[in-house]
Amino acid sequence: MRPLLEVENLQVDIPIATGDLHAVRGIDFTVGKGETLGLVGESGCGKSMTALAVMNLLPKSAIRKASRLSFSGKDLNGLKEREMADIRGDRMSMIFQEPMTSLNPSYTIGNQLMEAMIRHRQVSRSEARKRGVFLLEKVGISAARNRLGQYPHQLSGGLRQRVMIAMALMCDPELIIADEPTTALDVTIQAQILHLLRGLQREFQMAMILITHDLGIVARVTDRVAVMYAGQIVETGSVKDVFTRPLHPYTNGLLDCIPIPGKTQRGEFLGSIPGMVPTPVGELAGCTFRNRCSLAFQDCAVQDPGMRMVSETHGYRCLLEPEKLTKKA
Repeated sequence: MRPLLEVENLQVDIPIATGDLHAVRGIDFTVGKGETLGLVGESGCGKSMTALAVMNLLPKSAIRKASRLSFSGKDLNGLKEREMADIRGDRMSMIFQEPMTSLNPSYTIGNQLMEAMIRHRQVSRSEARKRGVFLLEKVGISAARNRLGQYPHQLSGGLRQRVMIAMALMCDPELIIADEPTTALDVTIQAQILHLLRGLQREFQMAMILITHDLGIVARVTDRVAVMYAGQIVETGSVKDVFTRPLHPYTNGLLDCIPIPGKTQRGEFLGSIPGMVPTPVGELAGCTFRNRCSLAFQDCAVQDPGMRMVSETHGYRCLLEPEKLTKKA
C-alpha cells in the first residue's frame, strides 16, 4: 500500500549574513495511514523545521527543496500557496509546541476552533459550533459550551493544549503533526495528553508525526522512529529495532542518558554526549557527529556515510559495520 506521506531528499536552507544555514539536509521518511512516526533528537536538530517544511509554513527567506514531497498521492512540491492552504488545516493539521503563543489572545476559543471548519467545509457557524463542542468534550474539557466564549489566558496550560488538539481535529484530518505537544506541562498532564492523542488517533484512524526529544514518549506512543542530528536522520527503524539494537553512536548516546529501572543504581552517573553540535552554516563534510563520537576515525572527516540499511526498515548513517558498533541491551 502506498504511504500517506512520502518525503525524499528534503532540504531547507535559510540565507543569513554569514552564508546559508542548512536546517534540514536531505532527509527521507514515509508515514503510512494510521501510523505514528516519532521524530526525535536534541533541540536544534531540525525536527520542527522538517514539520514546517511539510506544512509549507517556513519563514519567507527559507528555501525548500525535495526530490519527492507527496501527500496522499498529491505532489506538494509544485503547489501554489492557495492550493497548499486548501490542504493545510483540512487534510493535514499541526499541533504547535506552546499553545499560549499559538492561540490568538484576541479571539475566543470558539472563534479559533470554528475558523478552519468554516473555511474548508463551507458550513454554517452553528454547525461549526456543534463540532467544536463535540471535540472539546472528546478531548476531556468539561462545560465545553461555556469554554467557547473564553479566551486562551483564562485556561490552564493543560486545557489550552487540549483546545489545540481539538482545533487540529475540526476537519477530521488524515495526518496530524504534533510538535512537542507536552512541552511545559507537568508530568501528570503530559501522560494525560499522550494517552488522549493515542486514543484519538486510533478512534479517527489518523496518521501522526510526533516530534519530541523524550525517548520515553517515543517508546510508549510511536510505531517507528527517526533519530535526527544536525539536520539529518542518522537512524531509523521500528521502535523495537532502535531501542533493542541501536546502531548509530548518537542513538546509543541518547539511550545511555536514560536511567533503566532495576539496573541504574541510585546515585549512579548517567551517560552523556561530550562536545557541541556543529554549526549548520556553510558546507558540512563527512560525518557531522564525528567530533563527539568515540568511534570516529580519519575517513569520518571526509566521507559522507550515507544511510546503510540492515533490514527493510532499520537503517543508520555511519561508516562502521553494524558488528563494530556498540550495542545496548
